[in-house]
Amino acid sequence: MSRSRQPPLVTGISPNEGIPWTKVTIRGENLGTGPTDLIGLTICGHNCLLTAEWMSASKIVCRVGQAKNDKGDIIVTTKSGGRGTSTVSFKLLKPEKIGILDQSAVWVDEMNYYDMRTDRNKGIPPLSLRPANPLGIEIEKCKLPQKNLEVLFHGMSADFTSENFSAAWYLIENHSNTSFEQLKMAVTNLKRQANKKSEGSLAYVKGGLSTFFEAQDALSAIHQKLEADGTEKVEGSMTQKLENVLNRASNTADTLFQEVLGRKDKADSTRNALNVLQRFKFLFNLPLNIKRNIQKGDYDVVINDYEKAKSLFGKTEVQVFKKYYAEVEAGIEDLRELLLKKLLETPSTLHDQKRYIRYLSDLHAPGDPAWQCIGAQHKWTLKLMQDCKEGHVKSLKGNPGPHSPMLDLDNDARPSVLGHLSQTASLKRGSSFQSGRDDTWRYKTPHRVAFVEKLTKLVLSQLPNFWKLWISYVNGSLFSETAEKSGQIERSKNVRQRQNDFKKMIQEVMHSLVKLIRGALLPFSLREGDGRQYGGWEVQAELSGQWLAHVIQTIRLTYESLTALEIPNDMLQIIQDLILDLRIRCIMVTLQHTAEEIKRLAEKEDWIVDNEGLTSLPCQFEQSIVHSLQSLKGVVDCKPGEASVFQQPKTQEEVCQLCISIMQVFIYCLEQLSTKPDADIDTTHLSVDVSSPDLFGSIHEDFGLTSEQRLLIVLSNCCYLERHTFLNIAEHFEKHNFQGIEKITQVSMASLKELDQRLFENYIELKADPIVGSLETGIYAGYFDWKDCLPPAGVRNYLKEALVNIIAVHAEVFTISKELVPRVLARVIEAVSEELSRLMQCVSSFSRNGALQARLEICALRDTVAIYLTPESRSSFKQALEALPQLASGADKKLLEELLNKFKSSMHLQLTCFQAASPTVMKT
Repeated sequence: MSRSRQPPLVTGISPNEGIPWTKVTIRGENLGTGPTDLIGLTICGHNCLLTAEWMSASKIVCRVGQAKNDKGDIIVTTKSGGRGTSTVSFKLLKPEKIGILDQSAVWVDEMNYYDMRTDRNKGIPPLSLRPANPLGIEIEKCKLPQKNLEVLFHGMSADFTSENFSAAWYLIENHSNTSFEQLKMAVTNLKRQANKKSEGSLAYVKGGLSTFFEAQDALSAIHQKLEADGTEKVEGSMTQKLENVLNRASNTADTLFQEVLGRKDKADSTRNALNVLQRFKFLFNLPLNIKRNIQKGDYDVVINDYEKAKSLFGKTEVQVFKKYYAEVEAGIEDLRELLLKKLLETPSTLHDQKRYIRYLSDLHAPGDPAWQCIGAQHKWTLKLMQDCKEGHVKSLKGNPGPHSPMLDLDNDARPSVLGHLSQTASLKRGSSFQSGRDDTWRYKTPHRVAFVEKLTKLVLSQLPNFWKLWISYVNGSLFSETAEKSGQIERSKNVRQRQNDFKKMIQEVMHSLVKLIRGALLPFSLREGDGRQYGGWEVQAELSGQWLAHVIQTIRLTYESLTALEIPNDMLQIIQDLILDLRIRCIMVTLQHTAEEIKRLAEKEDWIVDNEGLTSLPCQFEQSIVHSLQSLKGVVDCKPGEASVFQQPKTQEEVCQLCISIMQVFIYCLEQLSTKPDADIDTTHLSVDVSSPDLFGSIHEDFGLTSEQRLLIVLSNCCYLERHTFLNIAEHFEKHNFQGIEKITQVSMASLKELDQRLFENYIELKADPIVGSLETGIYAGYFDWKDCLPPAGVRNYLKEALVNIIAVHAEVFTISKELVPRVLARVIEAVSEELSRLMQCVSSFSRNGALQARLEICALRDTVAIYLTPESRSSFKQALEALPQLASGADKKLLEELLNKFKSSMHLQLTCFQAASPTVMKT
């Protein structure tokens, strides 16, 4: 026989797991046409038909019973479709037994139970009602030990309400001595109970319908009889008598049972009170639990308990509950005050601050605790910065020595700075400066540098958390999800109002940082009112350029770290302005220090001349400037966002003037060296290498220098400076992006040329004047007269003496510098030729022999120094010859030629120095 419908198919169950007696909803297809069509329902093998409630062909609601399997299918059986299938399964969980007095964090389903003590059913529904004696016969308990029965029937139970009920165990335990006839009677009782259940309440009504009619008729007859009964009698009607009897019976019953009922009422009220205490013990114990959890620091537990109590008893009208809830509110208020106090305590970590703010937000604390925390953190940061300054100022006043242990902050070694300071240019030929002073002082960090490092470190340790706290305040991550939803609109208004206030806080921190650094390093840049608060260092010495460069690098790193926090650039612009001022100050101080070093170069002059006629002084000068420019490279170079130090014309002019002053200081050193008396030459500063082969020769040369030799050495250095050193320095200035290089070069060159010309004139005056002065006396020695003289026999001694003096000058200049020889000799010969021309022009008349003698001497001198003649000296010789009478005959010319050849031949060796190749251009 074919069925009219498809078999049932279960496609879903909700929930898909649970403990026994869990209510589930089964969904699927073809689950029956009605409640009568549903004939079977099993979940994990347990029959759940008794609790099933058919809703529709696709939905059934039931409760899961005690099943053997922990996981199984859901099988639905219907009349129209037969046994069905399932695509899902249900997982049966072991129930967690929770007693009446056990605490639980979740609501426990109040399971119906059977009270064996009072033998009364407690709220058991009709489907689960079970009689105390289901067989209806006398129970005779077995005397066998319970343990033996458990071993015999392992996994079974004698409880007839259990899923694992064992009939054999139940009979052995309760009816071990019952006869077989009684057991038959028990079977009949069970069948009768089953039949009664199947017939239902309607069957009872149908079966007793006649009885109901009879009772109705009896009651009606009694009513009529009572109405007709002598109502006129004095004793009253029968109804009245019955009422009196019933009242007396009631009073008698009340008298008899008053004590029992009183005890019952008292027990009921006590039981009710205990039930209330048990049911609401969470509220009654909450004040004490709040205090204990606060002491332990379990704030999350307190907040959760408070939220639960608030939702349950926040709007209660019961006075007892109101009283205890008021105590809870008082404890929570104390907790709010405690958390706010902890929140505003400093120092504190960002994690703790966020935690306390979230707690206060969950507790709905009044005001804005997050903003209060931000304000407290801001004040704490400013106080730390000011205390840092005060501590270093006191340390400086208490121990101003450079070896103070306070300077070595956090044992922080400065390899980069120390290495930079230790790099000094090596000087040539023992020119290193020897000093008995311990140089370790320069490696100690100055107080003000240590202060800047500690101050920036402090700001970088506080400001990131401060900024992150503000960002969390803005995006709402400080607050819990519940508090964020409830206060989102209000907080958005607060953020807009607080934004300008927070910006002012950041600016105040930046201004304080900058002013404290300015007070330590640039006190002249502070306003008068800020001097006391941010200054007060009272130090006279200026920081060196190296330490200023180190400070600039520290502040640059601080700026980069603050930029990484995404703080707006307009708030950090004040730091850029500080860096610019420090860079300018560093350049000024370094150039001033360089000028001081160059001023001391005169003390290091060793007067040892190399093959080019130079000492080590020009090289030391160039090295000093190059070293200073290299130390300024990191300062002059612009980092991202920085402006050029030379953007302001005033700064350009000041730097240009300092560079010019450096050049002029060195020129002044040269002048001082050239004019230094012999007694003032200090050789104690010299550092001589004992391994040098010319040790003793160098020392003797130093002591043997004359003022004329020093003049020549300085002149030689000036020439080298003009041709090489100053040009190299200009290239270095340009390489390091200095401005006004052309002006620096022009002014320096002009000053150098002025010194060179002045020293040259001094030397020429020293050397040419004696030679020129000896000419006139030599010419007229022995009462010589041009009008009356013997025929010439050769060049006279005065001219030879003049030539020997010129040769001595040549030798002296040549020893120092070959390049100076043409320049010096040309000027000496100019002076000699000019004097000789003057003397010839002063002679009134010449005799024939006198004219010949004069021409011989003039020509001899002219031809000898021909390679050093200048247009001026040629003109002088020409004027001298024009002042003489012309030669009258060829014999005189021949004699003149013979005498000239004789002179050149006799003084060939002495005149060799005048035959060397000469530069084509001679500087005069």
